[in-house]
Amino acid sequence: MSMTRRRLLFLTPAAASFLDRLGGEETSPPSKYLLADHYWAMSIDIGKCIGCGNCVRACARENGVPQGYFRTWVERYEVAGYPSERPEVDSPNGGFDGFTEKSRPGAKSFFVPKLCNQCAHSPCVQVCPVGATFETPDGLVLVDKTYCLGCRYCVQACPYGCRYIDPAKQTVDKCTLCYHRISRGETTACSETCPTGARTLADLKNPKDPIHEFLRTNSVQVLKPHMATGSKVYYKDLDQSVR
Repeated sequence: MSMTRRRLLFLTPAAASFLDRLGGEETSPPSKYLLADHYWAMSIDIGKCIGCGNCVRACARENGVPQGYFRTWVERYEVAGYPSERPEVDSPNGGFDGFTEKSRPGAKSFFVPKLCNQCAHSPCVQVCPVGATFETPDGLVLVDKTYCLGCRYCVQACPYGCRYIDPAKQTVDKCTLCYHRISRGETTACSETCPTGARTLADLKNPKDPIHEFLRTNSVQVLKPHMATGSKVYYKDLDQSVR
């Protein structure tokens, strides 16, 4: 049974306008793409991330991210007196250029890629005064920049630090899981360029998607679970020092 997007979605005028409008940086889904058939997420295997920065560079190229800003970035954690000592965390230029070796004898070192968590219960959506930030039925949190006031409420509300104000447009920007790509049947730019397969786009509504086995057979966590945001970025073996 076919339905128009407006009948399918109970969204704000900004959200409906965004999904109806063709063209622009993030186009609405093509007609063959059925919003109700998907529910997007991402899995990240901490043990596979080598901190190469390929994902950060690919994201910047794909989405025209201004220099010094990031839709996704990589942090390095080093814990010398593991597990009692607080970790040292660095992310030079968001991990864009990779990481130089650090020498802390006996330190445990690992990398943590970060991005918008595409929350099911998004604090940023709740505080937007004009509905420019909205949730889609296929599980993404998007921004209609034609409605965005640049008020920064959502930037302050995001518990993951995933939003920024574009210095040229003065509107909010963030990761969209490359919505313009996944609605065409492609994967995200960051997943495509990851040499170790640490990052994987996942469709929770697809019963054949590997995400189901990933969640069932691994120790999987989300960032800041106490915030109860319904995060859909799932980390395998996330160290307790990151939470």
